[in-house]
Amino acid sequence: MSLPLDWSLEGITRRRDTYYAASQRKFVPFADPMIFRKGAGQYLWDEAGRKYTDLLGMNVCISVGHSHPVVVRAAMEQAAELTHCTTMFYHPVPAHLAEELAATMPKGPKGDLEWVVHFTNSGSEAIDLAMVMARTFTGNLDLLALRNAYHGPTSAAQSITGIAGFRHPGMPGNVAFVAEPNQYRGIFGAGTAPYLDEIERTIAVATTGRIAGMFVESVQGYGGIIEMPKGYMSGAAERVRAAGGLYIADEVQSGFGRTGDHMWGFEADGVIPDIVVMAKGIGNGFPLGAVVAQRHIAAPMAEKFMFHTYGANPTSCAAGLAVLQVLREERLQQNAKQVGRALLERLDDLKQRHPAIGDVRGRGLMLAIEMVKDRRSKEPDAETTAAVFEACRAGGLILSKSGPTRSTLRMVPPLCLSMEDVDRVAEGLDRAFTASA
Repeated sequence: MSLPLDWSLEGITRRRDTYYAASQRKFVPFADPMIFRKGAGQYLWDEAGRKYTDLLGMNVCISVGHSHPVVVRAAMEQAAELTHCTTMFYHPVPAHLAEELAATMPKGPKGDLEWVVHFTNSGSEAIDLAMVMARTFTGNLDLLALRNAYHGPTSAAQSITGIAGFRHPGMPGNVAFVAEPNQYRGIFGAGTAPYLDEIERTIAVATTGRIAGMFVESVQGYGGIIEMPKGYMSGAAERVRAAGGLYIADEVQSGFGRTGDHMWGFEADGVIPDIVVMAKGIGNGFPLGAVVAQRHIAAPMAEKFMFHTYGANPTSCAAGLAVLQVLREERLQQNAKQVGRALLERLDDLKQRHPAIGDVRGRGLMLAIEMVKDRRSKEPDAETTAAVFEACRAGGLILSKSGPTRSTLRMVPPLCLSMEDVDRVAEGLDRAFTASA
């Protein structure tokens, strides 16, 4: 007999407050709790049957659409046959997914680069592994990360996360932060060169001079959708390698076609990373992450034991294979480019009519609206952001408050968001801004 579920807000709240640890109760975005019961494509329904357009993709995890039938069927068929098989034993599904992921990586100027995959349970675990891998290969300890970066909440991952709310006591050390090349409010203004110079200065004064590597989100996600300007990723890789380090691309949020132009965000700058970290959209909601590294860089890890119990879980990997299939067959990368461009144009129009909007930005279906109290001073306006955020919920739009001051609305919907949705989203945002003025 199945356990009866109490869908009432009162019942769920009582159980959460009684049985959830304080750390798990913290992350609630709206003033009043929300209950979601069903999802399909780019839409969600609450327990009362009200429909919402999901512009958050359940924290960027839903890539090809909620409960996509191809992904669900692949996972169900695998779970019915063998739900779990650790990497102590052989199974074709994760091995096949590793092959498919390696095939998406750059081949290099000579076409001879070889890539290998280590599956993890989550993006944070993948970041932890990439840190160990970089330090093992180089023999160096110091790492660089960008301010306002988000790489995860585990002890190691939070040490390279530059947002105070995600940092806790007892983090590992040997991390130095450099200014992110924010073209709207960066400390050096617009441009690329000053931010690359800052990497060299930081290596010279805040490290031993020899580093293990640098982690870069190709588009900063939780930091407020900060796209790396042209020349930054390739320039950073050059400077990091000159100091003995590796360039590690964090594609947890920006990968799997989300930026529209490319499968991976780092491709926008022609850089070839030494290590790529991926998760979230890889499983369309099934828990899965991966570190994809050049073969020679991963090789020294064989000298030590490294194991993730569920990392190559065949059910999640079956979902991952289905995600790649759907991305190709439904041309969702191209859809992200087309729909994202149309939505960005509408956001630009909103900026002309609502003074609270300081900046709109993004690429593909990775977009943001940043709120300010004054466009000249660019003082962040978290209060207006919160008001618009709540008004969007009332209008059937689910998005995210992001950035270090929570003054940015982040939009990272499932890649199946349609052109028909663009009008509804833009009109809903317009109403929310008008109601909050």
